[in-house]
Amino acid sequence: MSCPSNSFRYNGSLCACPPGQLLNRINNSCVLFSRNSAITTGRLQSYAVSFPETIFSFDSIRKITQSQAVFLEATLVMLLSWLFFCIFLRFMKLGDGKNIWFRMRWWVSRLDVCFATRHWLDDQRVVTKRKTELGGTFSIASWILFIGLFAALLYQIISKRSIEVHNVKAANAPDLASFVNDMEFNITTVSTMSCANIRGLGTIVFGNPGFLEQKVMPLSNFANFSCQNRSEGPTITVKCQRCRFIQDDIFISWQFVDLPNNPASAVGFEFNISATDHVQKNQESFVSGTLKNRSNFDDTPVTFRGKSANIVQFNLFPRIYRNKQDSKLMQPLFHEFVSGSSFQNTNELQLSLENANDGLLNITLYINLLSSYIVEVESQNILGPVSFLADLGGLYCISVGLFFYLLVQLEYRIKKLRNEDSVMRKIRNRRKAQEHWNKLRKYVMYTWGFSALDDDYNDPSKTSTCPNCIGQPSRKNGSSRKQGLKSGSSTAISFNIDVNGSTKKTANQDMKSPKAAVTDQEMRMIATKQELPLHHQVLGSTYEEKQGTVPFKGDFLQPEDIMPPPPLIDLNDSSDIDMSDILKNMKSLYEYNVFLREKLLSTQSEVRALATKSAP
Repeated sequence: MSCPSNSFRYNGSLCACPPGQLLNRINNSCVLFSRNSAITTGRLQSYAVSFPETIFSFDSIRKITQSQAVFLEATLVMLLSWLFFCIFLRFMKLGDGKNIWFRMRWWVSRLDVCFATRHWLDDQRVVTKRKTELGGTFSIASWILFIGLFAALLYQIISKRSIEVHNVKAANAPDLASFVNDMEFNITTVSTMSCANIRGLGTIVFGNPGFLEQKVMPLSNFANFSCQNRSEGPTITVKCQRCRFIQDDIFISWQFVDLPNNPASAVGFEFNISATDHVQKNQESFVSGTLKNRSNFDDTPVTFRGKSANIVQFNLFPRIYRNKQDSKLMQPLFHEFVSGSSFQNTNELQLSLENANDGLLNITLYINLLSSYIVEVESQNILGPVSFLADLGGLYCISVGLFFYLLVQLEYRIKKLRNEDSVMRKIRNRRKAQEHWNKLRKYVMYTWGFSALDDDYNDPSKTSTCPNCIGQPSRKNGSSRKQGLKSGSSTAISFNIDVNGSTKKTANQDMKSPKAAVTDQEMRMIATKQELPLHHQVLGSTYEEKQGTVPFKGDFLQPEDIMPPPPLIDLNDSSDIDMSDILKNMKSLYEYNVFLREKLLSTQSEVRALATKSAP
């Protein structure tokens, strides 16, 4: 028969793999044993309910949350995102206060909860609450930083809220006898052999061989043992229920012998030793690993074969876990691996396979009890409520103080940022005032019906008897008048005055037109240049008494040759406009128009008198 690939022949017709390689029966080829030497030691808490590793990847979750850097990185990403978002909004125009950018910047300023009373203020100025866009940006940034640091602090408290303290004390026989554990030893010989190759398993030796304390007894009196054929090779299992270790040294030996077409050889060893508390089944200590060459973890491919024994030594260290209900466990520890006869060269291995005296593989399990000391393990809390509050306050001070320093520096160096809140408030108040004025116009329109008022205004037979009534007629023939105050547009105020019951006078004053503004300014300059007398008389005429009209009651007490300025109309910028103020201003304008009419009539009478005298 043909040999597997990468193999060599011995004894003429038999085949074997080179050192460090195993026969893969599926591919019928020799494959290198590529697993590295590694030792794992730990303690587990086994629970009744377990989940498959494929469904819940505990390792990936543990890698994500094994450090505080994850919380700090997430905090940094959120902080930079917020700052970049606010910087982007700063480049957007405010407009008239109706666009989305103004609304977003306005709500950012409303988020100023930390620095509302700590902005830039002039000397001797009352401290007022100011909410600015820069303050809102830094307020939210400080809270993002504080919450991220607080999450990292909680993680530290949960993961490292206590420390494990080890106390070492001298051991005696009663203390060691109180350690009752269920021990299990699993040693796999990585090879192509089977359990049929095993010989000599069944004897256990207590004490040092060759000395007086040596004691040999059947292995069945100490523990139950068995052999299982696995894909890696034969596995020897030794189970001991309620084990009490009194002797310091324990030896268990066995060997593998050659069988026809199945030589005794191995390329490595795998082991797993565990100790479980007999009372508390959920407490377990273990050690596991893979050995390929020597205890110095030399991974040079070799094949073990020959008379010299391969010794695997373990130590048992007694521990009492005070933090786990005084659980007593023997902690197994890997100590040393002493390799026996092994071959790295193909020719040497071929000669050993052809030699009948080398047709065996000796293995010895050496267990050493460290009975001199016992380790007591307990947990101590290192974080109390006072230290937690101190850490929490420190994080808050750092978060707020950092951005408060940035706020002060920016407002100190950039003067435009000192009064940026007033700009946004003015825009918003102007928009609110416009909205309220539009509501008032709609209310007047739908309450009094300006179309009906427009018909009455056009009909000369119908007159108004109420000089202070407000009417907003609109003409359907295309010559409708503009109603209400609009920013950047003129507003006309109309008065209907009934004189002698037959003639209707209308005085229109454009409050915001350029010509009216210039006339008012000239009148005020003339009035201020003239010296006012101590006593004034109310201007009137005989015509006023005859007509029965109400004399002018304003403050326009000026000499006869001085035209008084028109009354000032107080229009506030605020959005709240009282109806009484509007009526008061309209009444003042009405009285001023009556005064002008009387003045015009008196002047006209004087002109006629002069014309009569000059006629002859």
